[in-house]
Amino acid sequence: MEVLFLIGRVLAGGYFLVMGINHFAKTEMMTGYAQGRGVFSPKGAVIISGLALFLGGLGLLLGLYVQWSVALLVLFLLLSSFMVHHFWNDTDPMVRSGEMTNFLKNAALLGLLLMILAVPSPWPLAL
Repeated sequence: MEVLFLIGRVLAGGYFLVMGINHFAKTEMMTGYAQGRGVFSPKGAVIISGLALFLGGLGLLLGLYVQWSVALLVLFLLLSSFMVHHFWNDTDPMVRSGEMTNFLKNAALLGLLLMILAVPSPWPLAL
């Protein structure tokens, strides 16, 4: 079971870590997207959210500062879901469908993070 938990941790933490790196690698593109979705201070939001994703993902991956890591990721998911992926405001069916998918993905990831908090610490195979 410890190996399965480690694999899950690498996949979940790695996902958030890569998404954080992506925010920095594609800052300009993501800034345009955030601006188009009505986000206040879009470039700052992209950079701050990238930092939250990177640090939160790294914490999950390594099993360090797990509660702080989860808090960063939960905050990101809640804010991005309601500030960026507000599909209920979209009239174009394709845009609405894409934003709804991202909103629901964030809800599923939020569920994953809540389950992670239920795992007793210290985590097996953590640094």
